[in-house]
Amino acid sequence: MAIKAGVVSGEDYNELVNACKEGGYALAAVNCVGTDSVNAVMEVAARNKSDVIIQFSNGGAQFYAGQGMEDSFKAKVLGAVAAAHHVHLLAEHYGICVVLHTDHANRKLVPWVDALIDHSETYFKAHGRPLYTSHMLDLSEEDIDVNLSECARVLKRMAPLNMSLEIELGITGGEEDGVGHEIDEDADNSHLYTQPEDVLKAFELLTPIGHFSVAASFGNVHGVYKPGNVQLRPEILRNSQALVTTTHDTAKNPLNLVFHGGSGSEKAKISEALTYGVFKMNIDTDTQFAFSEAVGKYVETHAKAFKYQIDPEDGTPYKKHYDPRKWLRAGEEGFMARLDEAFADLGSVGKSLAQ
Repeated sequence: MAIKAGVVSGEDYNELVNACKEGGYALAAVNCVGTDSVNAVMEVAARNKSDVIIQFSNGGAQFYAGQGMEDSFKAKVLGAVAAAHHVHLLAEHYGICVVLHTDHANRKLVPWVDALIDHSETYFKAHGRPLYTSHMLDLSEEDIDVNLSECARVLKRMAPLNMSLEIELGITGGEEDGVGHEIDEDADNSHLYTQPEDVLKAFELLTPIGHFSVAASFGNVHGVYKPGNVQLRPEILRNSQALVTTTHDTAKNPLNLVFHGGSGSEKAKISEALTYGVFKMNIDTDTQFAFSEAVGKYVETHAKAFKYQIDPEDGTPYKKHYDPRKWLRAGEEGFMARLDEAFADLGSVGKSLAQ
């Protein structure tokens, strides 16, 4: 099925998710912090003819609004709103389908999500579609019943707007912009593995309400850790799908699953996870490094331009080198090269549904 290029939501989003699962591929979900990273994501997605997910953490949204805004909560809300308008304006012209999403929101950040839903309600009245495609609640630190009851409350607000909710069951290790959990190398990390019974409980509670996805933890972590520190076990995902399927006699892979902590993950484990209904993989740490590494190399190559406007020895002007557009573009190119790799790993190259 072809989908109109631009930001997708509702049935178009459902079609996109189903196409990923049926085709055995997933979309890269890329954390962005400003127009440089947002535009680079759309450019590289168009180049790969791949649909993509652009997402913002609370800190990324705050940075988008500008560090000078004293009210941090307002900055997180308005930054996310401004970023969404930017993507809505440009995505169609890049000729790809873009999913707009907000990342981890723990208990203290639930008001941020509620405020963004307020904005989507206003946008929906004017345009017939929400501002964001989906939001995430990460209440994995809470008791499972508390987690799911709050998810149900929020999904009831989102469903009439044709929005989707991403939930977290089990704990993804490491930290994502202030939300996360320490990895203790000497500890038993069994808490990093989601229990299929909890996934079944979520399926039974949330399915009658609206569209949702599950970030089920199978040993994945945010960030990059030394080899052997964590063990990915994608069979956790298979077992969760199997329990729901046998309990409710559903078709294969009824759950829409999300892979958090994609940076640094073994490629074989990524490929295996895709067979179990994973349609989305988050990537942030690797793209941050790729952007910074490319900028660093540019600065090293043009070191004098970052010390002098004019060469003190021969009078050469360096404006063409220290122009921010030059080194920011170098960062974008490094960022995009890492996403080329991610799209290939996820099998999404050439599979855009956009028309």
